[in-house]
Amino acid sequence: MADTPSTPQQAHPFDVDAFLARPLVARVATTNAAGEPTVRPVWFLWEAGFLWWITGTYAVMAKHLERDARTAVVVDTCDLERMEFLQVIMRGRAEVVPFDPALSRRKLRRYLGDDESGWHPDFRYFADDARLVRFTPERTVVKDLSKTMP
Repeated sequence: MADTPSTPQQAHPFDVDAFLARPLVARVATTNAAGEPTVRPVWFLWEAGFLWWITGTYAVMAKHLERDARTAVVVDTCDLERMEFLQVIMRGRAEVVPFDPALSRRKLRRYLGDDESGWHPDFRYFADDARLVRFTPERTVVKDLSKTMP
């Protein structure tokens, strides 16, 4: 098992950028108004050292982040056929920022493919109140818990 906190000098047990380029689901933990942790799954884009996902005034997560920007994120795999168990665990700060349609489309193409005409209308047209969350990791732990078959 490799447990590697992220620093510029340390190597990770796998290519984190390539891993985060895969169409995986991130689980994002924030704190609600009562001070309790809440977790939401999100599609994300890893770009220029930030995680990005779409939100809006409709989402409770935006309200949580206005109150407390501290956020934790986990992106992992559990591939039982290949025995691949990879984890990227991050803590940092997230903020709601103005919407960027081009960035949002780059994110959605990872999950839905390049042909936008085949996307469900909910993904082709963005809500008027759409915003982005920009998560800045302050600490990253990278683990490879994969197993090799005898």
